[in-house]
Amino acid sequence: MADLHAKMIPPICKVQYRVLYVDTDAGGVVNNGNYLRFFEMGRSEMMRSFAVPYSEIEQAGLILPVTESYLRYKAPAVYDDMLTISTSLADVKRVSCRFHYRITVYRDEREKLLVKGFTNHACVTRQGKLVPFPDELRKRIAAIHVQ
Repeated sequence: MADLHAKMIPPICKVQYRVLYVDTDAGGVVNNGNYLRFFEMGRSEMMRSFAVPYSEIEQAGLILPVTESYLRYKAPAVYDDMLTISTSLADVKRVSCRFHYRITVYRDEREKLLVKGFTNHACVTRQGKLVPFPDELRKRIAAIHVQ
């Protein structure tokens, strides 16, 4: 079984997102599946800001699909909430990497944790073959921890 901890390891990339009406369900809260999309927003911005845009990874003929995800829901987000999506790179291995996330909202004069979790990603070719990260790409991603 996977380690279900999602400790934030600096540097932490923060992205703001305002909840749209389309993000909510009939109960008036953000539909649970949208949190994985929010995780992707945070992860994409972290990679763009600290290592390499996903578009460059794709140009190299590689993709980083999610192989495992974990979300722990603590409180709901609602329409018009301004969310803070915090992302950290937890680990980079030979053929995989792991990101941790925290989604918070400022409510009642304090920061409130809504969701925490992680995603694991494999380095694969467009044909789906598992491959090691190219050395330069692995170095650029691993360098996030040095910043």
